[in-house]
Amino acid sequence: MRFGIISTVVFGASSVSSQLVLPFFRGSQVPMMESDLGPVLPPDSEKSYPKGPPSGSGGGVILSDVMGTDRSITLFAGFVRDIESASERLDDPSKNTTVLAPLNSAVEKLPRKPWEDPRDYSALGPNVYEGLDGHERAQKNLQRFVEAHLIPVDIWKEGQKVKSILGDRDIWWELRDGVRLVQPGDIEVASVAKTVANGEIWILKGARNYA
Repeated sequence: MRFGIISTVVFGASSVSSQLVLPFFRGSQVPMMESDLGPVLPPDSEKSYPKGPPSGSGGGVILSDVMGTDRSITLFAGFVRDIESASERLDDPSKNTTVLAPLNSAVEKLPRKPWEDPRDYSALGPNVYEGLDGHERAQKNLQRFVEAHLIPVDIWKEGQKVKSILGDRDIWWELRDGVRLVQPGDIEVASVAKTVANGEIWILKGARNYA
């Protein structure tokens, strides 16, 4: 397994907020945010879209080799590593994938944590993610979040409607005033960061609505 990135328990650089540690590891409950997940944008200083070609390409390099090399997406890279099915996919040269990786700042601004689901709180109360059952429940929710950001194509053409590996609603992208936007939601693409043998990594300034 070549996916070189730390686990989600630590999440990489020390600058990453400790509030994103899973509650069942931390021993305390993470409060539920009330609003639904939608496109979220980081500060204006991160608004950039490179006009040149992707920074990596082809050869024998695959997604699992490069997923953990960009510090701006260490949170999402950690989530991927924590989901076995996702990390195995990126490590498989025969499976093409476009990875829609939200910036760390986008993940931190989400109205709820990626492993939280309002329905869980409604059905089971505030301690829903504690204990072994809570751990498993959180992992399933995290898997849903990750899979909603993995597109099973390597060359994704403008206007081409596809589904994520989660199998949810159609996704496509369009170019507007020189900015690439993932739809639905007008989620801005900061860059196409890597192109390798089995796909690409797109860095997003927001996260998909995965609920």
